[in-house]
Formats: sequence, C-alpha cells, structure tokens
Amino acid sequence: MKRTRSTRSAGSARAAKSGKPFPAHDAASDAGKDAFAPRRRTMDTARDGAAEAVGGWRALLNPLWCYHGFIVAVFVLACFGVIMVFSSSSVSQVSGGKSPWTKAFSQGAYCLLGFVVAFVVSRVRSEIYRKLGIYAMLAALGIQALTFTPLGTGSEETGNAGWIRLAGVSLQPAEITKLALCIWLPSALMLAKRRARTQGDKAYVMPAGVYALALLLVMGGKDLGTAMIIVFIGLTAFVIGDFPTKPLLAAGGALIAMIGVAVVVSPNRLNRVLAAYRPCTDMEGVCYQSAHAKYALASGGLLGVGLGNSREKWEYLPEAHNDFIFAVIGEELGFVGTLTVLLLFAVIAWSLLCVALRIRDRYTSMVLVCITVWIVGQALVNIGVVVGVFPVLGVPMPYVSAGGSSMVMCLAAAGTAVALMRAQPQIRAESRRV
Repeated sequence: MKRTRSTRSAGSARAAKSGKPFPAHDAASDAGKDAFAPRRRTMDTARDGAAEAVGGWRALLNPLWCYHGFIVAVFVLACFGVIMVFSSSSVSQVSGGKSPWTKAFSQGAYCLLGFVVAFVVSRVRSEIYRKLGIYAMLAALGIQALTFTPLGTGSEETGNAGWIRLAGVSLQPAEITKLALCIWLPSALMLAKRRARTQGDKAYVMPAGVYALALLLVMGGKDLGTAMIIVFIGLTAFVIGDFPTKPLLAAGGALIAMIGVAVVVSPNRLNRVLAAYRPCTDMEGVCYQSAHAKYALASGGLLGVGLGNSREKWEYLPEAHNDFIFAVIGEELGFVGTLTVLLLFAVIAWSLLCVALRIRDRYTSMVLVCITVWIVGQALVNIGVVVGVFPVLGVPMPYVSAGGSSMVMCLAAAGTAVALMRAQPQIRAESRRV
C-alpha cells in the first residue's frame, strides 16, 4: 500500500511540475459510465445469446434459427408453388387455346410482386403497425364493400361473388381483410381491456362490432370457406386477448347457428357437406371432384409418377392448379412431396409461435399468433378438403395455389411477421449487425 501511495504522490508531483492536471477519478465520471451499463448488458446478452453454441433439439428454440427458418420456408413454398401451378395448369391452358406457360408467368409475376411487397413491409417498425392498424381495417372494409357494387363480379375460378375487377384485374378483397384483422384486432382488444377497468364489458363493443361487420361482408359474397378462416383469426384473437367469456360463448353459438342456416338454405353447400360425411354414390356429380382428388393421391405412391406426369390434370380434376393443387403434388411427387409441403408449413408454425412466446410485447405476440392461424390454418383446411376430411370449401393453399390476391397478401403477411419478429432482442441484434 505504501508503494501505491508513493507512486500516486510522485505522479501528482510530476503533474504539478509540468503544469498538466492529473486525471481525476470522480463520482460524475462513474455515473456517466454506469448510465450506459444497462444498455451494454442488454446488447451483450443478446450478442451472447446469438453467438452461443446450440445443438440438438435446443436449436429448434433458438429465435435466430426460427427467424431464418421462417424466411426460407416461405421462400421455398412460394417458388415451389410457381412450379406446381405450371405443372398442373399447362394441359388446361393448351386445351383452351392458350400457351402452357400462361398461368406460370402470371403466378410468377404475382410471386415477384409479393416478394417486393414483403420486403417493403418488413422494413416497417412494429409501432407503426400498431398505430395504423385501424386505418388498414377501415380500408379493408371499404374495399370489401365494393363487392356489392357494379365493380363486384363472380369468379369463375372460385364460384363465389367476393371479387372485384379494377383496371382489368380481378382482386379478392377478403385476402386484404385477413391481414388487416391480424394487424388491427390485437391492438383493439388490448385497448378495450384497458378501458374495461372503468367501462366494463361495453369497452369490447367496438372491436366486436367491426369484426362482425367484416365477417358479414365476406359471408355476403357467398364465400363460406374464406369466412371460416376469418372466424379462426377472430376466435384466436378474442381468446388470447382476454375477451369476456360469456359474450364470446354467446357469439360463438350465434355464429354456429348462422353457418348452419347458410348451409341449409343453399342446396349446393348442403350437398357438398352431405357428400363429405356420408357414403356418396353420385360419382359424376357432387362427389366427382373429391373422388378424383383421392384418385390422384392414391396413384402417387411413395415417390409419385414424376413432375409433370399427372394424369388427373388432363381435365379430370377440376381446379387442379388452385384449390386441389395438393392432389397434383401427391400424384406427381408422391408421399415424399406432400410430406415436404407439410413440413414446410410446420416450420412456419413452429418459427412464428416460438418467437411469439419469447417476445415480451403482447401486441407483437398476438399478431404473430394470428398470422400463424391464418396461414397454417388455411393450409390445413385446404389439405383437409383434398383428403376428404372437410367438404369442398374453395380455400386455396397459401403460397402454393394459383391466385394473385392470395399470393401477394400471404407474402405481405410474411413480411409483416418478419418486421415484428425483429422485436425479439437476439433477432434485433443480428439484424443490426447484418
């Protein structure tokens, strides 16, 4: 200790002789350094978490793996979808006097447009989504209402009236409504929960009313399949958003009754439901499409008959490039091809849910869960229709089925998810480093 004091004294003496001040070690400098300590600890933790070696099944829980796995899965599915649309539509295009590449070029163009939209929306901060969600919802309702104007048109591809034509291009507004609901409904429910402390259950009237209006507009277009997906999104948001239980159960009962009435009053819907859940003998009528979808899956075997070699696409299977593209995948690529598609959707679900459970921001977590229910739930419904679990509903497979509105909006949803996933500390640190 004496040596230390003498060293300090000598240093002070030299500083005094040279006229230069000795550097002070005061409390103010310590306070300045300590002010940045929490930030340094946060960045160090994120950096250490991103750099830590993970192996085995624990790698599946790593947010960075989930983030990149989600992006890769969406990209692979979208590109694979363009290939399968070409394979499944080439024969029908030629028989209609068109080029076999017509649908492929169209789907490829929508895919490129969707990638551009996804990149743009992935650059938007999560706070902006929260603030602009209400405007997106109002715009979606306005566009959906256009289906009841002279701009509305029935679609020969889907058989419903939920389409509009603008500048020679057909759009399905319900796809916009799905994304708007995923962005707006969580923030509306969070706001209602805060207001419920003083207003009671009346605080939930506004989000429930706007959601009911969106659902009625979609059902007014006679698109029961899309309405089912919107019900899935809404039910998920209401449950995880702590919507009051009794009103939710009452609304659920009323909705089931409404769907039952919609099925009973439409002979076409009723016949499709009965054909799915009882032995069907009308193989040339209501059972024709489902039967040929099963023929396609059965003939595929383990490895399939080869890409482009489907027999059912020779105008035996209606909507082979759209709602029933999974059947063509099973026929041409076999069990391995269908299993690969299922695994890619499983990667999407796992990645979004893992990140949603790790993010502390409740709004971001709820939006990610809603997008998961939309994309993966719609894929499962589409597959369920093809294998005969559900009646024919006219629901396309996200990223894979032909359709510009679905492709662009599903990729926009993926870009939104990427933007919100960056709120997770490890992902945010990695994004800044790159």
